[in-house]
Amino acid sequence: MPLLQHRKRGLNLSAFQSRNYRLFFLGQGLSMTGTFMTQIATVWIIYDLTHSALLLGITGFLGQLPTFLLAPFSGVLADRWNRHRLLILIQLLGLVNSALLTLLNYSNHLSPIALILLSTVAGLMRGLDVPVRQAFVIEMVDRREDLTSAIALNSALINAARLVGPAIAGVLIAAVGAGSCFLLDTLSYGVVIAALMLMQVKEQRSQEGQSANMWQRLREGWNYAYHFLPIRSLLLLLATMSLLGMSYLTLLPIVAVDILGGGSETLGFLTAASGVGALTAAIYLSSRHTVVGLVRLIACCPALLGVSLIVFSQSRILWFSLLLMGVAGFSSILQAASTNTVIQTIVDDSKRGRVMSFYAMSFMGMAPFGHLLLGSLASLIGTPNTLILGGCCCVISSLIFAKQLPHLRQIVYPIYVNLGILS
Repeated sequence: MPLLQHRKRGLNLSAFQSRNYRLFFLGQGLSMTGTFMTQIATVWIIYDLTHSALLLGITGFLGQLPTFLLAPFSGVLADRWNRHRLLILIQLLGLVNSALLTLLNYSNHLSPIALILLSTVAGLMRGLDVPVRQAFVIEMVDRREDLTSAIALNSALINAARLVGPAIAGVLIAAVGAGSCFLLDTLSYGVVIAALMLMQVKEQRSQEGQSANMWQRLREGWNYAYHFLPIRSLLLLLATMSLLGMSYLTLLPIVAVDILGGGSETLGFLTAASGVGALTAAIYLSSRHTVVGLVRLIACCPALLGVSLIVFSQSRILWFSLLLMGVAGFSSILQAASTNTVIQTIVDDSKRGRVMSFYAMSFMGMAPFGHLLLGSLASLIGTPNTLILGGCCCVISSLIFAKQLPHLRQIVYPIYVNLGILS
């Protein structure tokens, strides 16, 4: 499968040639940083007020569950309505929610129940936002060949915000209180809304089936994703990894205290190591100038994640555990971002929003169920055994997917040729 041109070296920043993407990157970077600041401040206040681990778990579950429930319907909207206007509307709703959180905090009316409710509303906004934002990427770049760059840069942006946001939140909470995180998050919504309004976006074409109702269009999207083997296989593998492998983060507090004999600082180091690995994966993807070869990488990632979790379960040395967390974070994001890139490349434009909603369900929507599953297993068979079991499932899934590679290549090859990616 020869490429039309030789691969280039260095970071692939071609997406920045598009003015709309530059605006999106700036606004989204500040907004995502604010979002992670609010998440840290929320759990801090809840634990500070209640000292209840149960409420922390409920908050995390309710904050992520809407992504699974709402993503399919958001995908239908993304295929039916103007994605640019939808994004502006969703960000406006997020701004209102964040402003209400800030107001309640500074008026001393912020209770744990109010925090949980507003956190759930924020989860609803994310459930609506993610499929629309993912489908909108193709409209922000001037050339389709810049799509790989845009998706990789998006992944790098999110993981950088995941590192920077909590760090800033920790400093602000100690210095001036958690309310400052809510205030800055509210202001960040204003920036991303301004960036979206400054974009010059062509009017979205009417998609097929406009007269069909939401359930019919949802069924069309499901049938398309299910019967198109490459998309079905990629999403099934990602959902399995999200459920059984990527949810290892929920067990890190137990590992930090009971296995490594540390405290909150150990948990911070483990979480940061995973984030550094994830950011490294995003930077690596940014250095790639073609989608060719990504399916092979996707096949290897679950095995790498599984092995790292199995070895991590037996590690009692902090520096070695940090190294393994870096590998786990690297393989997780490499698989998720690569899957995003391949699907965005091969999907039919008229089904893009709905398919990306299934991607959101597979990647982020499975997380709350993974947290519950791994937490329940850990209470029954212990944390090390749970990590080993999850790691083994990841390795087996990798082997099953690898067997499908020759057939998947035969299906994807004509699409790549038609798009000019391969000669």
